[in-house]
Amino acid sequence: MNLANGGCDKDRRVESDDTTPAPSPAIYVDADACPVKDEAVRVAERHGLVIHFVSNSFMRLPEGPLIRRMVVAEGADAADDWIVEHITARDIVVTADIPLAARCVKAGAQVIAPNGKPFTEQSIGMTLAVRNLMTDLRSSGEVTGGPRSFSPRDRSTFLSALDQTIRRLQRAHT
Repeated sequence: MNLANGGCDKDRRVESDDTTPAPSPAIYVDADACPVKDEAVRVAERHGLVIHFVSNSFMRLPEGPLIRRMVVAEGADAADDWIVEHITARDIVVTADIPLAARCVKAGAQVIAPNGKPFTEQSIGMTLAVRNLMTDLRSSGEVTGGPRSFSPRDRSTFLSALDQTIRRLQRAHT
């Protein structure tokens, strides 16, 4: 499979036995509006992990042997669908898209928002409910503001959360 064109490294998904080392986790980034692409690359490279950037259009990204780009067809959920179809329970997804986060949590992946907030089985139901309520309130004109702006503290929290998640996954599968 040609990984340079954004293919998925299926070899890392081989079931392990006592003689085969566990596959490394990969990072999948919902890249279209992600403010922490550079930070995710730095952490992935430090840990030697493949990182997949999935988007609906071409974007400039750093070059490197561990960086994969996947440009999917236009469509509301095309990038989301590609990510969900390719992740495993050993993978990490970076997204601010709450419905995508819910799908990835359901698939068993670790999910982190760009501000470092983890989405978990325990939190995703309430997070979806609040998102849906806010969508309804905005559409009725009750709420006119959006989320607060992204801050340097959010960037720092993300870096720490991603690093901790990778270390936790590596410890669990060694």
